[in-house]
Amino acid sequence: MPRTQPFKLLTAIFRRCLAITLAAVAATATPATAQEQKTLSLYNWPNYFPPNLLRRFEAETGIHVQLGIYDSNEQMIERIRKPDHGYDLVVPSDYAAAQMIQEGLVETLDASALPNFANVLPPHDAPSFDPARKFTAPYMWGTVGFAYDSKAVGDAPVPESWSVLFEPPTALQGRIAMLDDEVEVFSAAAYYLGLDPCSGDEAQHGRILELLEKQAASVAEYDSNGTVTRMLTGAVAAHMQWNTSAHRVRQSRQDVVYVYPQEGLHWWQDNFAIPRGAPNIEAARTFVNWMLSPRNAAEASNFTGYMNAVRGSAEFLEPALREDPAINMPEGYADRLRTAPVCPSAIQNMRHELWQKLRGAD
Repeated sequence: MPRTQPFKLLTAIFRRCLAITLAAVAATATPATAQEQKTLSLYNWPNYFPPNLLRRFEAETGIHVQLGIYDSNEQMIERIRKPDHGYDLVVPSDYAAAQMIQEGLVETLDASALPNFANVLPPHDAPSFDPARKFTAPYMWGTVGFAYDSKAVGDAPVPESWSVLFEPPTALQGRIAMLDDEVEVFSAAAYYLGLDPCSGDEAQHGRILELLEKQAASVAEYDSNGTVTRMLTGAVAAHMQWNTSAHRVRQSRQDVVYVYPQEGLHWWQDNFAIPRGAPNIEAARTFVNWMLSPRNAAEASNFTGYMNAVRGSAEFLEPALREDPAINMPEGYADRLRTAPVCPSAIQNMRHELWQKLRGAD
């Protein structure tokens, strides 16, 4: 063996050991850094996102999701106010999103610049609390209209109007239930009369109270609980109701019709938002864009039972949701939706006094 061969051999061994050492260092350091860059901390309501969908997001993007749970918008906001909250994405309801924007608790999302934002249906593309979708993107949404038993009214035509509840036909008199909710009932009456729910005009408030007092004779109950059971058992023939409750009724009683009143009705929406100080903003934007694709949005709807705001998602909905207009609202009704207003405190007090007067008459 030549004398140069052992030297070459030692050199090769040294280089090999060095390579192994560097690889070991990389294995312990680089993945940790990558893991920090590819982790999304999602703060969400309980049972409001399908676990299988999270796992698919992780598989398709390489971004790991850590899930935190809150029980109310107020709990979430309290946590996000802390500088060390550690979350990248939250899911506030419309009024909470408005509050967070006002307080500067959210980062700029620029949802309208995301590739999949083109899938967002109106009016979800420009809600009143964030018309440019600068800070939020839509997730799930629903409405507060009313349902009625079509068999109870027979062949008589029933208009798509609050008049069915506020000036009911004979067949429904005494067989109506309303939500025990002053905001929803007062606002519905205002819309029916063509008034602003947040008007400070005492005369207009008087007109609303007069309508509600006249209606009270036909109202069997004011109750926000048991709305599904009440319709299923036939205890009432018409009910002011959330669309998801109407959907549950319609699973057993196809003769029940859900109405989007032409005068206007409230719609609520839960949204994605990036909280101020989020560690991984780009991971959050990736998640939001991913959720604005039809298949992914539909999978979330199938799990939650609520509708999403994404065009083309109906193709992937379960038949029970896709075929029920109470959930899959026809596009032609979009202009009837009204965001529930947050009235000034003085108006809220006026409304509350009228509500107490109405309910005190029971």
